[in-house]
Amino acid sequence: MHDTDKYLIHANITAEGVVERSDVVGAIFGQTEGLLGDELDLRDLQDSSKVGRIDVQIRSEQGQSFGTVTIASGLDQVETAILAASLETIDRVGPCRAAIEVEDIEDVRAAKRRRVVERATELVQGAFEGSMLTSEQLVEQVRESIRVDDITEYEGLPAGPRVAESDAVIVVEGRADVVRLLKYGIKNAVAVEGTNVPDAIAALSAERTVTAFLDGDRGGDLILKELGQVGDVDYVALAPSDRSVEDLSRGEVMEALREKLPYEQIAGDTDPREALAAGSTAEPRASDGGARATPASTAEYAVPDSAAEGGVDPDSDSDSDSEEGTDDAAAEERASEPAADARPEGDTEDEPAPEREPEQEPEPESLRGHVRAVIEAGTGRARLLDGELDTLEEVAAGESFDAVRDADPVPFAVVLDGELSQRLLDVAAQRGVEQIVASATGEFVKQPTGVRVRTGDQLLAA
Repeated sequence: MHDTDKYLIHANITAEGVVERSDVVGAIFGQTEGLLGDELDLRDLQDSSKVGRIDVQIRSEQGQSFGTVTIASGLDQVETAILAASLETIDRVGPCRAAIEVEDIEDVRAAKRRRVVERATELVQGAFEGSMLTSEQLVEQVRESIRVDDITEYEGLPAGPRVAESDAVIVVEGRADVVRLLKYGIKNAVAVEGTNVPDAIAALSAERTVTAFLDGDRGGDLILKELGQVGDVDYVALAPSDRSVEDLSRGEVMEALREKLPYEQIAGDTDPREALAAGSTAEPRASDGGARATPASTAEYAVPDSAAEGGVDPDSDSDSDSEEGTDDAAAEERASEPAADARPEGDTEDEPAPEREPEQEPEPESLRGHVRAVIEAGTGRARLLDGELDTLEEVAAGESFDAVRDADPVPFAVVLDGELSQRLLDVAAQRGVEQIVASATGEFVKQPTGVRVRTGDQLLAA
């Protein structure tokens, strides 16, 4: 079939006797010659590539022949229909009586249009996703850019602009950590740039109140140990295990600073994270005077933009987002204060109840169970299953193509709460997926035989 072909003529042929393909082709050319005039002569149309080759499939059984005839046409709709109708005038093939009946005229371009629409939809969703920003997002991006531009140096080390003058500083590992804290309005951080603590940091720690805010890995543990040997560390805060400060959200940064502990309380511990976890729930020690630290000693650990400029009440109740410093100043200054149990003894304010982990639903044991959990529940997600019908991965329905393409090991089945596209079906067949159950299926240009495709309704009704 040529790229210029627009239609496919599908016809059935029966003959009262044994005939071969050459007999059928000869009958078509011979009995339509001159029937439609010179402009629609079949031989001339083939010579000018307006009509493709005549494809004949024929078989014989018990003295009769049956088969199909397919002709590709580049003519318009009316001319193609006339050509198709002329096939039904054939009444003999070779020495045998025969009959040809046109079953269908297929529009080849319809399948191409479906593919174009499907692919265009994917391109729109992928290429333009995230390109439209709201006014608030634009304002926030500009603010973050300004904060990043504020990064300076202290004795050749990456630092925030308040390090040189602040009474309290936060020591972090690298430049990216300083940038992250600047984005959140904390301008008194300085980086050690490696596990070898510079002399400038050691000297700075002797003059200022220092909080070591380090990554939750072995590198962070080594830096903390060396800081304790060559400098004077007052407080310690750590990122969660196997996380870096540069990867933390605003809330996670503030929570880590709120839960910092005096260095003496964890000095000598082989695992500082365990000491921090235990210290965050322990009673205040007598040596601390009933509290881990006083607000006066930690008030400058989080220095937001507005606090640096002055004139902002950190306890203000303003809800305005346009003046970011008002709320941030209070929130971030409180973030630098000691943990909740730093309140004086006798303070009867109730502690907030810890959040309970949501109960996990049991893993379905059958394909029907997964279909009910994903499709019938309307989750809008896709679940990849192994041969034992255990979940390998669960992603949003729109990410199912990438998940199947990159899955290791290759999933046995895919349960999709969405419409199964030709693109997803193709990659599933290429990877060796055996079953796909979707909430709906599109019209496929081709359907691989190696993948069993069903809708959720079909599976549950079986």
